[in-house]
Amino acid sequence: MAERLRPIIVVKKIKKHAEHHGGSWKVAYADFVTAMMAFFLLLWLLAMVSPEKRIALSQYFKDYSVFKEQGEKVTKGGTGILEFNGAGRKAGNAPGKMEVMSPEKLKTKIKTAVDANLKTLKDQVLVDVHEGNVRIQIVDNEGSQMFLLGSARPTDKALEILSLVSETIKETPNKIIVEGHTDALPYKGGETTNWELSTARASAARRVLENDGITADRIAKVVGFADNDLLIKLYPNDPRNRRISVIILPIQYNNASAPFNNR
Repeated sequence: MAERLRPIIVVKKIKKHAEHHGGSWKVAYADFVTAMMAFFLLLWLLAMVSPEKRIALSQYFKDYSVFKEQGEKVTKGGTGILEFNGAGRKAGNAPGKMEVMSPEKLKTKIKTAVDANLKTLKDQVLVDVHEGNVRIQIVDNEGSQMFLLGSARPTDKALEILSLVSETIKETPNKIIVEGHTDALPYKGGETTNWELSTARASAARRVLENDGITADRIAKVVGFADNDLLIKLYPNDPRNRRISVIILPIQYNNASAPFNNR
């Protein structure tokens, strides 16, 4: 008799897999890589930008605000990140875009304006870069004075020069120091000395600058030195020692906490 066929028994074993985690980690990793790419791209862009534009960029984010003051829209940082338009100016009040320039470029701009517009007085305007600041010195010459003798009243010549200086620098955001200097001749006016005279002349020059368009918040300091910082040191009584110095500080000194050390 043929051997009886045994039934075929199929045993199915189901393997249990660990719980599926999905692809969320891939999304997180992709976000991390994208952020790192953006970070290194930013570093590369900053390395390619000029120092003046980096300063403007810093100023933009420092002063930027989306709030309104007293119901009026405030423009902070200008129309573009790298175009400084004056921090805290109300819209419509600023005469134009505020331009951040390097000291050398600003010096060249001022000298060009002086040479072009002050034909007979340009020799009495000295412009240089001193310790990182742009310095404009408006000096007396024999027979050509910036102030009436022994007075803080500016002459027409001084008004003309200061007006040109104001017009040339009013579209820059830099803080300004105004200094007054005298020669070594003693002031003949009772208790008044060269200290009072130099300080009064510096303050008079400040008023002229403000009347000609320099906003009061840009004036960092007004000081008189009497005859303690002579331009012509070998000749203390030289008329060129009688002068007004307008010091334009680097843009980083716009921070109120920065020291205004221009000496």
